Amino acid sequence: MIEMLNCDCMDYMATLPDKAFDLAIVDPPYGIGASGTFGHYWDSTRQCAAVPGVNNIQKEWDNAIPDEKYFYELFRVSKNQIIWGGNYYTRYLPETRSWICYDKKQPELNSFGKFELAWTSLNKIPDIFRYYPTHVTQGKRIHPTQKPVALYKWLLSRYAKPGDRIIDTHGGSGSICIACHDLGFDLTWMELDADYYEAACKRYKDHADQALLFEPQEIRQKTYNNEFDLTQRSSVSQVKQMLG
Repeated sequence: MIEMLNCDCMDYMATLPDKAFDLAIVDPPYGIGASGTFGHYWDSTRQCAAVPGVNNIQKEWDNAIPDEKYFYELFRVSKNQIIWGGNYYTRYLPETRSWICYDKKQPELNSFGKFELAWTSLNKIPDIFRYYPTHVTQGKRIHPTQKPVALYKWLLSRYAKPGDRIIDTHGGSGSICIACHDLGFDLTWMELDADYYEAACKRYKDHADQALLFEPQEIRQKTYNNEFDLTQRSSVSQVKQMLG
């Protein structure tokens, strides 16, 4: 079951018992201003071009990193954690030997970051995933820091066990929703920004509709905050009708 929540992750985690999830795979803000970028890539002539289809609305979600309360709650509600951008949160995270590197296989002349690091609580040897993010050049990007579905499938296949419950507190583009759907993991995913939330729901729905080899999974869409709790629980086909 894929549960997609439009909510503040701190409000939601406050309702959870200890160790409610087996694994957290999260990508919090790095505090580097990525929310203000409109997305660019190097084309075949090595010219910097705008990514087609990127949401150009100015956002402010990446102006600062989460505080200590966020990491306390994340560790409270999950048994293990994979935290992208862990190198930005060293003041809050204990030492680990189990770093994961995502090598984006960027061209040498590209001025953008060549890799990202994830901190993990797992007792594993360091590992590296090499993959060029094709969504950048194919106009399929709906979030400035969108990660590929292939990366999440790689993580789940190596660091999750069958039957594990997964939580993602900063959902973004919803790539992990597609990965969990295809590999059969239960996921609770949340995104605070309404624009990204709706775009991610549509992206997941479109994928689930096309995955004819899979039995359609249940998707829950929920808007949650301190004032109200409005739940929609529907099959994938019903969500298609709701979202148009």
